[in-house]
Amino acid sequence: MFDDVFALKLLTILVLIFVTLIGVGLLTVAAMYVVDVTQRKHTIRRNYPVIGRFRYWFEHLGEFFRQYFFAMDREEMPFNRAERAWVYRAAKNLDLNLAFGSTRDLNPSGTVLFLNSAFPTLEQDAAMPSAVTIGPYCRHPYTTSAFFHISGMSYGALSAPAVRALSRGAAKAGCWLNTGEGGLSPFHEEGGGDLVFQLGTAKYGARDLNGKLSDEKLTQLAAKEAVKMFEIKLSQGAKPGKGGILPAEKVSAEIAAIRGIPEGHPSISPNGHPDIRSVDDLLDMIDHIRQVTGKPVGFKTVLGDKQWLRDLVAAIRTRGVDRAPDFITLDSADGGTGAAPQPLMDYVGLPLKESLPWLCNLLSEAGLKERVRVIASGKLINPSMVAWAIACGADFVTSARGFMFSLGCIQAMQCHKNTCPTGVTTHDPKLQRGLDPTDKAERVAHYQRNLTYSVGLIAHACGVPEPRLLRRHHVHMVLQSGLSQPLNELYPEPITLIENGEDSPALDSKPKEVTHE
Repeated sequence: MFDDVFALKLLTILVLIFVTLIGVGLLTVAAMYVVDVTQRKHTIRRNYPVIGRFRYWFEHLGEFFRQYFFAMDREEMPFNRAERAWVYRAAKNLDLNLAFGSTRDLNPSGTVLFLNSAFPTLEQDAAMPSAVTIGPYCRHPYTTSAFFHISGMSYGALSAPAVRALSRGAAKAGCWLNTGEGGLSPFHEEGGGDLVFQLGTAKYGARDLNGKLSDEKLTQLAAKEAVKMFEIKLSQGAKPGKGGILPAEKVSAEIAAIRGIPEGHPSISPNGHPDIRSVDDLLDMIDHIRQVTGKPVGFKTVLGDKQWLRDLVAAIRTRGVDRAPDFITLDSADGGTGAAPQPLMDYVGLPLKESLPWLCNLLSEAGLKERVRVIASGKLINPSMVAWAIACGADFVTSARGFMFSLGCIQAMQCHKNTCPTGVTTHDPKLQRGLDPTDKAERVAHYQRNLTYSVGLIAHACGVPEPRLLRRHHVHMVLQSGLSQPLNELYPEPITLIENGEDSPALDSKPKEVTHE
């Protein structure tokens, strides 16, 4: 009897809850109906009240459904599932072999193919990547054998756990970590690996109270053993001609202190360096920072207009090879991890496949190729594209998004919203807690090592003992006809001034006697 009464009361309560929920639901729908038919901002909602709201929900969910259900492995942009899957497997140190043939379509124009040799390099003849020195005229040149490194990503744009993982992983892998334009944070230094300090248009981390470049701050940075080089950022792939953008919700007290900006306000850098308005200004700035720090100094840019680089080479010939930049980081128009206006992201700048061979040819023609090291950046996350960049003439390759994938990034496209579901680009503690820096540091190191090894496999198949010996004649590119053509015919390497019997600014100039403190 008691059980029957209890059951009846429980059923009555459940019915009341159900009726209440139905009533609340109906009232909510009625309220939305009134709001929709009276508002004047959204036509769809005004013409189709309540139902029209689903359009925006479906639009938001569309990118997730396309990513996981509808898009084929080779269809997505900016990185398809096959490209991301390779990075994920490499980062987890899983088997990188596949079965039953490639799913890659070899017919589209621009497809890169490597020419295997009839006599590939035997395992016992394979060599480690050779060491390259940057900044022979500096008091503290930098030498490294690693050719694949972590591109500029600021603390602020990235979360603390993400930067900590990158720092530790870079140290384990033996590659450098670029700080990005947001200044040097304790998290960048945590791993103890090599660092490249990036100097953006706002001079974050190296500015005085008036926002101008501070020699005192530069000296303090250079005194850190981990800081190996300084990179002046002129432009980046996502937004050539526009400065960095950090939303207000990401500017915490800590980030504000590191950058020297007000807390809780958007951090928007100038679209250019106010103190670098010409080629001569750039060379003056490079030389000044090099004298103050004693370390290699170069610049990062997206190639658009080419004349200024021709003018730069002419100015170097006038001033002397010792006044040249120690390196040039060339970003691609399709590069960039940061938030940017779509017109700049989609339509401004040249892609790396066109700009990289051109820049390397320009430096070779001037006899500066060994003096000014070339660092290629922009969508180079897989072994084939890294090998292609080296074959075109790059001395080093850097990647940002590749290493973001190694941290667990799923390409949710929410980097600028502080809602990154994997904790990579958010400062929400609840979202950050899923990113374990210790585990992800191992993945960063695995990714770097496996990519380096895989580029070596391509080099050995082409018959050379190590990746730095890859050349353009080892690569074919598919044309619109569907047939391929050697890369050295598409982008002929120049007859250098040395071969032509003419004087070159680099010929009779040897590094000055410098004191390596």
